[in-house]
Amino acid sequence: MLSKNGIKLIKSLSQKKFRDQEGLFTVEGEKMVAEALASDFEVVSVYRTSEIGEEAMSRITALSSPSPALAVVRIPAPEAFVPTAGELVLALDSLRDPGNLGTIIRLADWFGIRTVLASRDTVDIYNPKVVQATMGAIFRVRFIYCDLPETLSLCRAAGLPVYGTFLDGENIYGSALSADGVIVMGSESNGISPAVEALVDRRLYIPPYPASGTGSESLNVAIATAITCSEFRRR
Repeated sequence: MLSKNGIKLIKSLSQKKFRDQEGLFTVEGEKMVAEALASDFEVVSVYRTSEIGEEAMSRITALSSPSPALAVVRIPAPEAFVPTAGELVLALDSLRDPGNLGTIIRLADWFGIRTVLASRDTVDIYNPKVVQATMGAIFRVRFIYCDLPETLSLCRAAGLPVYGTFLDGENIYGSALSADGVIVMGSESNGISPAVEALVDRRLYIPPYPASGTGSESLNVAIATAITCSEFRRR
């Protein structure tokens, strides 16, 4: 049975302050719950509509339509990042949209990028919308909030080149790209911040087609991330 206090606790996890306070987050859907159970994350409890009933599930879901299953999962302890030669890393500078963050984590998983760094003002990875958008990749990609300029300085000192996407960069399709390094993606509205830009070694640009076209002003950050990661991995 799911008590009133249990329902209140689970509902509260839709808000960051309570996720931080309790050290817990939720995942919903049979696939996501299965991914959580198969991971190294600690699954605290699992609830299924077939066991608790539709009314109870509708009271604890963070989705517009309740899923057949919901799991409460413990937030793992924060990790420190140590730059490693030969590793390709993503770094996110002040991303605010949950859907974009979730999609980028899913992209990192697809392209075999095991670590994603993020500035501390990036949207919370355990936001229910982010979690669902990862489609389970949240359990396979290491995600680290950090002081981004400080961490990028460490990466450069370790010999990892730092790449960033800009409107005045060199054409990515003709650029020489290394197998390792850090790829920085900027925020949806402001791009890469000046403090982070100062640490970028190589400025890249994804050109439109045709080059003289007057279409969209820019690409969605998740789409730009997909194109950039694809170019690095195909070399």
